[in-house]
Amino acid sequence: MRQKTSKAFVFASWAAMGTGLFGYFIGLFRSNMELNEKGYYFTIIMFGLFGVISLQKSVRDRLEGLKVTDIYFNICWFATLLSVSLLIIGLWNADLLPSEKGFYAFGFILALYGALAVQKNTRDDLAAENTLQQKDENGNVIVSY
Repeated sequence: MRQKTSKAFVFASWAAMGTGLFGYFIGLFRSNMELNEKGYYFTIIMFGLFGVISLQKSVRDRLEGLKVTDIYFNICWFATLLSVSLLIIGLWNADLLPSEKGFYAFGFILALYGALAVQKNTRDDLAAENTLQQKDENGNVIVSY
């Protein structure tokens, strides 16, 4: 039997994603970087969000017996690892204070984790809604589909 995700975890997931994105974007908005640098960091976080959501979906599809091609699965891993690598390379070479670099890194990781958890919660809740069960008077499941 599948259960809906607890409201506390759903809230925590959205809060993590929102906090990470909000902090990251506020840091970009307030920074003294050139517009092309801001665009680089904006693109990296969007690419990273897409990568982790696609990766989580692919992993979940495989666990549930749905076909996911190896090439797509590997592209999801590649996109996720590439976005993290590009952030590390960009921050390593950036002319920023170490505290600013850490701020971007933690905002990035928090946003990716939050997006991954939000996607998982969405998938779990949808699966729980699609699971219909009938029980007899003793609470035993008669029909489950």
